[in-house]
Amino acid sequence: MPVAVMAEGAFSFKKLLDQCENQELEAPGGIATPPVYGQLLALYLLHNDMNNARYLWKRIPPAIKSANSELGGIWSVGQRIWQRDFPGIYMTISAHQWSETVQPIMDALRDATRRRAFALVSQAYTSIIADDFAAFVGLPVEEAVKGILEQGWQADSTTRMVLPRKPVAGALDVSFNRFIPLSGMCFHMLFLKCFIVLSIFFVICMHFS
Repeated sequence: MPVAVMAEGAFSFKKLLDQCENQELEAPGGIATPPVYGQLLALYLLHNDMNNARYLWKRIPPAIKSANSELGGIWSVGQRIWQRDFPGIYMTISAHQWSETVQPIMDALRDATRRRAFALVSQAYTSIIADDFAAFVGLPVEEAVKGILEQGWQADSTTRMVLPRKPVAGALDVSFNRFIPLSGMCFHMLFLKCFIVLSIFFVICMHFS
């Protein structure tokens, strides 16, 4: 079975994901090749689809896992993502020599993780130690500080503190929205339901008045 053709860009990575899923479904006996499993697992991580990543890891035959260390390496990255261990994600990605079919996906995953980290810091912190921030985004301190200055943030060289700038409403990276708790959404739905019930009650009262 041929390995799905490597792609560039977010749209192409989604297309590649569809190709890999189809190859697994069409594989003889439902057992795909290690390269297909590797690409598919890495792509689920890239798209922050942790449920499908976990289910895929469980259904990969143990013999294939034990014979292909790269699969275990990809899953190690997934475990760091699950734990929200941002420094661990970068470290685990850098610690492995990935195959040609997986390396571009891991590069994209590292970049996407860095964007999420920037977004999280801008939302959650009014100030953060430069070294901690650098570890959070997986960059050397000097490079991290240079990057935030270009984004309009501030940095104090005396205290070594980074002062994030709150993002414009609605301008968050799409991938960051996956981290937003559902509480706000649930409250909105509850309010909408209450409004509908009260409206119906008002109509009934008007009808019988």
